[in-house]
Amino acid sequence: MSQGPLMPKATAVWLVENTSLAFEQIADFCHLHPLEVKGIADGEVAAGIKGLDPITTGQLTREEIEKAQKSPNHKLKIAVSKVKLPEVKRSTKGPRYTPLSRRQDRPNAILWLLRNHPELKDAQIIRLVGTTKSTIQQIRDRTHWNSGSLQPLDPVTLALCSQIDLDFEVSKAAKDRPAVMPADSGPTLLPTEVSTAPGSDENEEIDEGAVFAKLKGMQRTHEDDDDED
Repeated sequence: MSQGPLMPKATAVWLVENTSLAFEQIADFCHLHPLEVKGIADGEVAAGIKGLDPITTGQLTREEIEKAQKSPNHKLKIAVSKVKLPEVKRSTKGPRYTPLSRRQDRPNAILWLLRNHPELKDAQIIRLVGTTKSTIQQIRDRTHWNSGSLQPLDPVTLALCSQIDLDFEVSKAAKDRPAVMPADSGPTLLPTEVSTAPGSDENEEIDEGAVFAKLKGMQRTHEDDDDED
């Protein structure tokens, strides 16, 4: 598998908004599904994610993009970086530290994660934005003191976490999620032969003559009782 961009979804957002590349080309370069790229174009996926220019970050050249736009079958090739980046070591001990200037944005980021990635566990959200389980529950139940003013904002855009960390937690949650069994469709309608069969209570015809005769008999009985009184 070829190396992809550092922030695949943010890069895909930029390519959708600024190029005429096919969804399949963007999906192949960013290691996404073509339907996911189509969802980005329709505004249904990656809402709130700010596009990342792969040209300024040195991941693509303008010539490579123009070549791919002219040839729909051309696959984008990531540019070889001349700068060697140090390996980022992930720390799994304790929640992520959040700068003081960003802590007020955490509730908005939590709301975004709950809406866009409900498969994430509370522990994963805590690792991403450095919050507490009680705060997550309050935002989920709308009992947070500032619930009326909260707006879902992408934690990557807020610089609370990196796109790499978010994608890692989402993929991990997808692997841990159990398969969903199809729901029971419930009882079905009875066949026409059964519902229209003779003796069915719903289709039984009413004998009008018998009904009127019974009513007259009841009336005579009532009149006889009055005469005896």
